Amino acid sequence: MSSNEIRPFRIDIPQADLDDLRNRLTRTRWIDEVPGTGWERGVPTTYLRELAGYWAEKFDWRAIEAELNARPQFTTTIDGQNLHFLHIRSEREDATPLLLIHGWPGTPADFLDMIAPLTDPAAHGEPEAPAFHLVIPALPGHGFSGPLTETGWHDGRVAAALAELMTRLGYERFGVHGGDHGAFVAPRLGRDFPERVLGVHVNALVTFPTGDPADMAALTEAERARLAAMKQFQDDGSAYMNLAGSRPNTLAQLLADSPAGQLGWIVEKYQAWTDASRELPEDAIDRDKILTTVAIYWLTETARSVADYYYERFHDHTMFAPKPRGTVPTGVAVFTTADFAIRRFAEKAHNIVHWSEFYSGGHFPALEVPELLTGDIREFFAALDN
Repeated sequence: MSSNEIRPFRIDIPQADLDDLRNRLTRTRWIDEVPGTGWERGVPTTYLRELAGYWAEKFDWRAIEAELNARPQFTTTIDGQNLHFLHIRSEREDATPLLLIHGWPGTPADFLDMIAPLTDPAAHGEPEAPAFHLVIPALPGHGFSGPLTETGWHDGRVAAALAELMTRLGYERFGVHGGDHGAFVAPRLGRDFPERVLGVHVNALVTFPTGDPADMAALTEAERARLAAMKQFQDDGSAYMNLAGSRPNTLAQLLADSPAGQLGWIVEKYQAWTDASRELPEDAIDRDKILTTVAIYWLTETARSVADYYYERFHDHTMFAPKPRGTVPTGVAVFTTADFAIRRFAEKAHNIVHWSEFYSGGHFPALEVPELLTGDIREFFAALDN
């Protein structure tokens, strides 16, 4: 067997694993609630208990499995790590190869509603829009890429693995989109492989103040509000990241043994990071799509690897070291909630040629407003001189 073999893949979760999941959910020991408290203390027990009951009794994993298996899926081994990905080619001869990179919480399933419009825009009312060959990987250690087998999988190593994946698929030049983790990895691909990356499109880009008093004085009222929201997140919303980045095994053991714990850990972020005008997570994202993410993490036993991803980033001494400004054309889409990107800061680090701000959607636009994200990706790549 060749070390760079591309292997067809099909999801087939053993029924015993699904039975075990249901049994664990029905045997959950629930915490009580302090009267008068709500989401400000984390996911409320009443809400979580009802959602766990839906997961145990009504969520149809086999239907999700069939939907995923309807797309061409593959695995390959890169740098000693299994890598799972979807690969959907457009019928258009002028299609651009495009790598779509998910974040946390997320999986390749986040992009399902975008596949057809991006690969076949004419069938979706946009005959003049660009078409794309899509490569949608599960990040190393996430989902069906399986648990990581060694340390050292920081963003640079992940970017190199994804560049190698595109090489194996015959794509010498390609575009990249990413959000959350993907908004770190996509620019890293552009920085490390500028001769190969046509353009980088991101949402949920993290930008930091430059320290230049002139930059701070020039901030608009909206930008000041965004900066204040970032400070609020750092003070009151980043504990999950600090725990994963410092003690991943401790956290992972809790999540690996309790599906209700895994559910609460993830659904709290869907509530906090989706469009603030939506009260509950399922008001912004279909409940079955939320549970698809949680189920994939649970069934693939990747809690440790997912937590380790933060640990590797936090302990990568090159992560926040000064770097030359990126040269690859970069487009940024800013959505309403948990999106703190400020253009004047972003331009210090990236070659920003496209900037969009939307007034609906949040941290998960591929799930919340896929039509807006699809349109922005099309607009960005259509404007590039490839």
